[in-house]
Amino acid sequence: MEILERVKSSLLKEAISRIELEGSEIIVYTKDKEFFATHEETVRKVVEELKKRIEVRPESSLCLDQEYAKRKIMEIVPEDAKIKDIYFEPERSLVIIAAEKPGLVIGKGGETFRRIRAETFWVPRIERVPSIKSDIIEGIRKVIHSEVKFRKEFLNRIGESIFTERKTNRDWIRLIGLGGWREVGRSCILVETPKSKILLDCGVNVGGSNSNVYPYLQTKEFDYSELDAIIISHSHLDHLGCVPMLFEHGYSGPLYLTTPTVDLATLLWLDYIDVMQRNATTPLFTAKGVKEAVKHSIALEYGEVSDVAPDVRLTFQNAGHVLGSSLIHLHIGEGLHNIVYASDMKFGKTTLLDQAFTGFQRVETLILESTYGGANDIMPPRQEAERQLMEIINKTMERNGICLIPSFAVERAQDVMAILVENNFQYPVFIDGMIWDATGIYTAYPEYLSKQVQKKIFSGQDPFLSEIFKRVASPQEREKVLEQRPCVIISTSGMLVGGPVITYLQNLAEDPRNTLIFVGYQVEGSLGRRIQKGWKEIPMRTEDGKTITIKLQMEVQTIDGLSGHSDRNQLLSFVHRLAARPDKVIVVHGENQKAVKLARSIHKLFRIETVAPRNLEAIRLK
Repeated sequence: MEILERVKSSLLKEAISRIELEGSEIIVYTKDKEFFATHEETVRKVVEELKKRIEVRPESSLCLDQEYAKRKIMEIVPEDAKIKDIYFEPERSLVIIAAEKPGLVIGKGGETFRRIRAETFWVPRIERVPSIKSDIIEGIRKVIHSEVKFRKEFLNRIGESIFTERKTNRDWIRLIGLGGWREVGRSCILVETPKSKILLDCGVNVGGSNSNVYPYLQTKEFDYSELDAIIISHSHLDHLGCVPMLFEHGYSGPLYLTTPTVDLATLLWLDYIDVMQRNATTPLFTAKGVKEAVKHSIALEYGEVSDVAPDVRLTFQNAGHVLGSSLIHLHIGEGLHNIVYASDMKFGKTTLLDQAFTGFQRVETLILESTYGGANDIMPPRQEAERQLMEIINKTMERNGICLIPSFAVERAQDVMAILVENNFQYPVFIDGMIWDATGIYTAYPEYLSKQVQKKIFSGQDPFLSEIFKRVASPQEREKVLEQRPCVIISTSGMLVGGPVITYLQNLAEDPRNTLIFVGYQVEGSLGRRIQKGWKEIPMRTEDGKTITIKLQMEVQTIDGLSGHSDRNQLLSFVHRLAARPDKVIVVHGENQKAVKLARSIHKLFRIETVAPRNLEAIRLK
């Protein structure tokens, strides 16, 4: 292969024993101890010349005995790092070090990392042990570790696909909307380039029924066997809920996403299976599909440029929406065209996350969400929304009531938790449903949180470890919580469409001392939206299948400014603040009129060609 020959000719040939591909990364193996110890500067120059990622590893014959290497690592790394586990992947000459404080394993300027590598002849990979135990993270890491042989062959196959010259009969760049165009839900876009086919997101319509649950995958333009990659923007079911189904139907290519998104997605997928089974609905996929998705995942960091197809380079940047959420930048060809996919993003700082990235140097086409793109979709300032939330909660505490906050498990719940700690809240806060598990994943990735929160975590003030938070893990504990007043309960689901929050609502609804607080979007048709519209008599199904009516006498409040989406002004500001002015804007992910109105406003303000297409429309970009 030409790229491997170019690397070999640029390095010390006699020091190289073999060269392999791991996805877009080129792995150079050596038996030469001196070359392994001194290769950094030489490799850096080759990387700058070829614009490819290269790593040098020793052949396994050079690596120290595993037990001896483990003892050596424990001697080198400070005890304060709190190493919890060390395991090896001899097939790839890697040692994985799991520690509570990975910064101490790396050391100042990377000195500890380099010393481990130099003295053990193993290449370290460092993982953070979450402060709150996470079965999901442990399970994923075990799967990846147990599938080393598969992963090595898979990554090699993907690398060959990326770097092998390919000819097709296409000379265009085209987008086809398979879902999420003029609607919220089942986001999915097929990207065709002269040499590749890529899927951006593949979600479900959580509140949908029959054929509108998943994207239009039956259209003749879509064939999963032709896909070079699936790229996922973030961990919400309306953007990734169909991914395991594709793997069960035979897709065997790579799944690109950030590391936190892998963990949160797995949590959501497994819960989705459970919810469907409890509702006597045939699941779209099984745990087998989830495992296949994890096995085929390739995690990238923000700002990391990676070849993902013969003529496509991918870069993730912070979207400010949820932990690990990304704006997707696709560089097609050698400067032929650049696409930024900005679906679900927050161009405004929140308690947990910094605002969305705008420093793209080239953007010919911008794909932009319009969830809050309507003329009246102006949210109050974040500070005012937080003040309003605390005021409502404190008043409820004063009258010895209980605040029930239905919340999405990912992001909104953690955001509310951080706000409570920031305001020195002292009453017990009970966390129910999947929220506790999601919060455990948040504690594993502080580097993805806002600089303000990172600073607190690294100084020993992790908001998620506050003593006010109590986990609710069983129906028996749920009954005891209802006797603990005053208190706050944060529980799934966020739109009152199921989950433990319904049990709480049944027990709290008829007491005027209590307060129901909505902190997130309530989709049309959900129980949450009906209550927002003023319903006072709520039909409920009991455990034995009977329907009863509950009189809603508790106070009902909605906090509008806590959304993880940008409001209309923030969306327009994002377009204005982009470092590169796009030639075309495609407005998606919004109700019909909101998408159309935002598109008109962008065209009027910026004089940019702007469209709000419908599902199944195809847009040629080049």
